[in-house]
Amino acid sequence: MTEGKIFKSIIIYAIPLILGNFMQQLYSTVDSFVVGNYVGATALAAVGASGQLIFFLIAFCLGASAGGGILISQFYGAKSHEELHHVIHNMLGIAVVLGVVSTVAGIVFCPQLLRAMGTPEDMMPEAVLYLRIYFMGMIFMTFYNMLAAILNAVGNSAKSLEYLVISSLINIILDFVLICGFHMGVEGAAISTAFSRGVSMVLLFIILFRKHIHRFPIAYFRPFPWIELKNLMKVGLPSAGEQLSYSSSQVVITFFINMLGVEALATRTYCVNIIMFAYLFSISMAQGGAICIGHLIGEKKPHAAFLMGKYVMKKSVMITVILSTILAIFGNTIFHWLTTNEEIIRLGTTILIIDVILEIGRPINIFATNALRAAGDVTYPFYVGLVVQWSVAVGLGYIIGIPLEWGICGMWVAFLLDENIRGAIFVKRWYSMKWTTKGFVK
Repeated sequence: MTEGKIFKSIIIYAIPLILGNFMQQLYSTVDSFVVGNYVGATALAAVGASGQLIFFLIAFCLGASAGGGILISQFYGAKSHEELHHVIHNMLGIAVVLGVVSTVAGIVFCPQLLRAMGTPEDMMPEAVLYLRIYFMGMIFMTFYNMLAAILNAVGNSAKSLEYLVISSLINIILDFVLICGFHMGVEGAAISTAFSRGVSMVLLFIILFRKHIHRFPIAYFRPFPWIELKNLMKVGLPSAGEQLSYSSSQVVITFFINMLGVEALATRTYCVNIIMFAYLFSISMAQGGAICIGHLIGEKKPHAAFLMGKYVMKKSVMITVILSTILAIFGNTIFHWLTTNEEIIRLGTTILIIDVILEIGRPINIFATNALRAAGDVTYPFYVGLVVQWSVAVGLGYIIGIPLEWGICGMWVAFLLDENIRGAIFVKRWYSMKWTTKGFVK
């Protein structure tokens, strides 16, 4: 498989994904900008703490959507239409269950969960309000994740991008109307996010049933497709475990950052949103590459999948490091645009410099977790993440940040080590070719 063919295959999926991820990150950044500037640093910190808890509670949904996307890409590549229907049917059923469970858990237990994270009491009213409104629309989020995974896996990311742009613009407009116009604060931010996700869900349903699955033939489900459900669980549970491990580690890290104060937590919220623009390309290339790799595994072309993986890794690292360097150079200016708090500006500018080295390993990890799962090698990323994230990012991050008093900048050094250690491990795994025997299409 030549580099030209690899580039052509990837770009078909990657461009819509890049634009889609950019739009999602744009309205997340607008959320932070509007809340931080029109409500205050405490409100922004509350939204940042809430975001980690949200990610924790939807980890199983993200795992199930990732697992389902893997199976769909392989069955789509193998042209196994009946199995494709089975997986989609099971994914939509799981979306209902997870949506209801996460909604109840988020609304009922959010005060206890926020306190367990060490959220300061002055943040609690706004954080609880934000979470309860957000989780009222959680059913939209679960269906959105499942539908996006389905459509991306069958190669319809371009069409779904159009509707994502619409919902993103709705979110941004509602942010300014509700927060700036009606002075609704974090309540307005939560309403705009939940409503825009509801719009996205409806539009993605329209694409799925008009373009791909016009109906679910009853004959496909007699007897019930237990094998496909078992495979979905086989892939989805390790993927969910990986998401749960990562989100749990982020909750613990947020607990540590809470110990450093409101300004540290607000700085982290700003930095996460800014830095995301540096590795949006990597996320999109990894997602596009994983879809292509799943198709190639389904077509029984493992060597072509290997070459595609090499290409994606090299390009992702190169582009991400260049973009993160640009952000570091202009970091002080960027933070002055976002806030007038001099401590946040100082901390944030330092973090952007440290992050340049971190972005060597991160693109590899993003690619490897997506690509290895797409090939069916679902447990390896879970075990690597479990061991390294918790020992380095969490354990070493606490030691450097709290007892050694290096603060949030010291903790970012630990995150740097975590990403690069995992990156080295995943490069070795990809070159070993052991993942070529893990596919689900027989």
